[in-house]
Amino acid sequence: MMRVRAGGAEGETIFRGRIELLFHRLVVSPMLLFRVVLICLLASGVLRAGERPNIVLILADDFGYGDATCYNSRGKVPTPQIDRLAQQGLRFTDAHSPATVCTPTRYGLLTGQMPFRVPRGGTVFTGAGGPSLLASNQLTLASLLQQHGYATWAVGKWHLGLTFRDAAGEPIHDGRPEAIQRIDFSRPVEGGPLEHGFQRFFGTACCPTTDWLYAFIDGDRIPVPPTRPLDKSGLPRHPYANDCRAGMIAADFPMQSVDQVFLERSRQLLEQHLEQHPEQPFFLYHATQAVHLPSFASSHFQGQSGAGPHGDFLLELDDLTGQLSEILERRGVLDRTLFIFTSDNGPEVDAVVQMRADHGHDGAAPWRGVKRDNWEGGHRVPLLIRWPGVVPAGGVTDQLVSLTDVLATVAEIVGAPLPAEVSRDSFSMLPVLRGEARAAVRPYLVTQAFRGAQTLAIRRGPWKYLAHAGSGGNSYQQGRLQQHALPERVAGAAEQLYDLASDPGETSNLVESQRAIANELRDLLLQVRESGG
Repeated sequence: MMRVRAGGAEGETIFRGRIELLFHRLVVSPMLLFRVVLICLLASGVLRAGERPNIVLILADDFGYGDATCYNSRGKVPTPQIDRLAQQGLRFTDAHSPATVCTPTRYGLLTGQMPFRVPRGGTVFTGAGGPSLLASNQLTLASLLQQHGYATWAVGKWHLGLTFRDAAGEPIHDGRPEAIQRIDFSRPVEGGPLEHGFQRFFGTACCPTTDWLYAFIDGDRIPVPPTRPLDKSGLPRHPYANDCRAGMIAADFPMQSVDQVFLERSRQLLEQHLEQHPEQPFFLYHATQAVHLPSFASSHFQGQSGAGPHGDFLLELDDLTGQLSEILERRGVLDRTLFIFTSDNGPEVDAVVQMRADHGHDGAAPWRGVKRDNWEGGHRVPLLIRWPGVVPAGGVTDQLVSLTDVLATVAEIVGAPLPAEVSRDSFSMLPVLRGEARAAVRPYLVTQAFRGAQTLAIRRGPWKYLAHAGSGGNSYQQGRLQQHALPERVAGAAEQLYDLASDPGETSNLVESQRAIANELRDLLLQVRESGG
């Protein structure tokens, strides 16, 4: 063993000789030099062998492809923090939510499976609606990561169904407003995040400021129950505030700053964990209220966007994205974090129609359709991924991807095999993140519209086949969307076929002129639906 230093003049001479010998060897031996540098890096914490990244997943609500200026240069609301993610990471231009509404998409994101595969897979829960779409012991993104040593937290909107019980202990499973008053709040809430892989949860059962259970769930309890009817007289009144429904509200529930409460809870979880368990990787699933209607931006953002109340709400979403990133940067873990930003579906009808008219802003741009529709505007969503050292900065990819692919991607990152029932709908995008993919990863993509299994579509290459008439969601024959209806090339067609390469706006139905392609995609969709792919 070499002595690094000995005492006295003789020791100094020995020390200098050893250093000179080591320097000589480093100069003449590049391999030895590499090994020394690697050891230094490992010791310093800059590079750790086999390190698993922290994971932060922000799921925005009803945030459209055209709502971020990194996707839509004509957008009227600047999104500098979201754009910064694009500059520092990879921007997907052909990413899709598995469904065009919130509950089914959340199921697909967390399980890696298409929601149409399970009973009630097209359900959108309200109030005390349930039970959970997630089966007991079903693999989820959180349970997979917990099995691999991660701390796992969910903050924000859950919306996958829960079981509340009445005073007699009977399950309620009723989404009507009056069911809220039957809940026995002394009992635990069942079927929630704590039973599906998350160690901590703070959030709401359904849409936070929309449907009649206005109270926070902490873990599996509602510590401050809703005891009084919602008084809307003090809430903003504008065209973007109409989706705030009558219900029961808790004393600590701030209708106009819910996202700030969520942000603070995520901040607390991150700070506490990084202080107490800095070496343990974590997974934070942060599901926002923004920008689901009603557009109730916090006071700090009101009037700041120059694009009305919904523009202010978009501004708040951008800011909280930046704040979560800033926490990681300040604590020195940003470079060890896989940071994902995306949305559960396209923008809401009223938001698109009103923002187009009032401010020339189109959250669905450049696509046809909005939330609930199976046209691209209903399910093509922003997807930004930053992972320093793995994902090259400033990249753009047109790889076809679904939010169901998050599970397979994360599983490959941590070295976890997936069961067959998951892998049929979830494809690892890790080669894409690394810049190694030379061909399409996905052989096809399936999406479901508002009526679930009754309104499916399939995409392969540029060809998109819709196994239904019309949008599959909203009516364009009357109401606010009538002014945005497009003439149908094949009147009364029960199927649709579009070539997105030449017709990205889905204006020309080719189902008759390209019958062979339509039949081939129809048969593939039937195979996927009936046999699991």
